[in-house]
Amino acid sequence: MPSSPLICVVDDDDSVRVSLEGLLRSLGHRVQAFDSATAFMASAARGQADCVISDLQMPGMTGVEMKEAMIAAGEKTPVILITAFADDIQKLRAEKAGVTCFLPKPFNGEKLIDCLNQALLPRDAGEDPKTACRP
Repeated sequence: MPSSPLICVVDDDDSVRVSLEGLLRSLGHRVQAFDSATAFMASAARGQADCVISDLQMPGMTGVEMKEAMIAAGEKTPVILITAFADDIQKLRAEKAGVTCFLPKPFNGEKLIDCLNQALLPRDAGEDPKTACRP
């Protein structure tokens, strides 16, 4: 029996991390949470994650910078960005960086679940995850 997907949550807001962890665990996913992109990038989970859900704006390294660094290292892990600072410029930069989904806060759990399901499917189907989910 295959193990459940590992979802990494990266957000500097404790309440967002705890909420997302609870939602993802209730769906049967394994979850590891990080309070910064820098902490995630330095972790062993980086190479094991099936998907990353990250805030866009964080101290140190942004979610887009994190995704750019992952791509530069040859990693294809899908990244879902969530942000309270959604505008067309941020969305375009995220899409250029290869982010799978860009979700403005507040969002409902169903929208995140749909995006997560789409992000997880392509790895099995051999598709490019960045084209899988366009909210």
